[in-house]
Amino acid sequence: MKYHYIWLIWSIGFLVPWTVLYLLNPQLRKVMWRTSAATALLGLSEPLFVPIYWNPPSIFELARRTGFDIESIIFTFAIGGIGVALYLSLTGQHLVPVGAEERSRPHHRFHLATLLLPFVLFVPLYFLPWNPIYAGVTSLVVGAIASVICRPDLWKKTVIGGFLFLGIYAAFMLSLLWFAPGYIGEVWNLAALSGGLIYGIPVEELLFGFAFGLYWTGAYEHFTWNMSAPHPAPGRIKRRLNSFPTLPQKETPHA
Repeated sequence: MKYHYIWLIWSIGFLVPWTVLYLLNPQLRKVMWRTSAATALLGLSEPLFVPIYWNPPSIFELARRTGFDIESIIFTFAIGGIGVALYLSLTGQHLVPVGAEERSRPHHRFHLATLLLPFVLFVPLYFLPWNPIYAGVTSLVVGAIASVICRPDLWKKTVIGGFLFLGIYAAFMLSLLWFAPGYIGEVWNLAALSGGLIYGIPVEELLFGFAFGLYWTGAYEHFTWNMSAPHPAPGRIKRRLNSFPTLPQKETPHA
């Protein structure tokens, strides 16, 4: 069947940057595994978008027969790890726990509600008379805004992370135009969307890439009470080591 393996190849392609980030950042490997495992579950939401948003040929024709497919699990697994590690890797930062004093501040009293907001909000938005992709994008954007209100320290990372993930996602969308000409017009339900195309890419896909990056770049920090911090400079580490008291040296008796 025409285009039968495109969705599989494309979703596996996202594992390439995932693997690169994993290998380059040993300190983020556990974070990437945890985040990817969580986002992989979002792949089970595929029946909400098939065929009303798109209808891709898939392995065993699962998507068109059941709405579910293996490719969606691979795709969401990969983008979750990329989303959480991309900013930290490019800025050379690492995660440190948020202090108890900061956690007790009044604006954190809505911590749990803020975390659940995009998932809860998606349900009523899904039933509005529009394509479900808009419900997903809106939920992610509102979730990102709520996260920044609850955690103002995340605002810069949230915005930059949105553009970073948009860049890598747009590159992958452009790759479809290159190795599978006609695929987008064949698989996406363009008649049910805005009709806007940027270099042949549905604007909804670019909105999703940006919204996902906005929300997911800081999601792990928010969920786990961590924050980004620069690695100590080598000179600073050396000064800290030199500041530790040393044990007196034992004198060697002279012959």
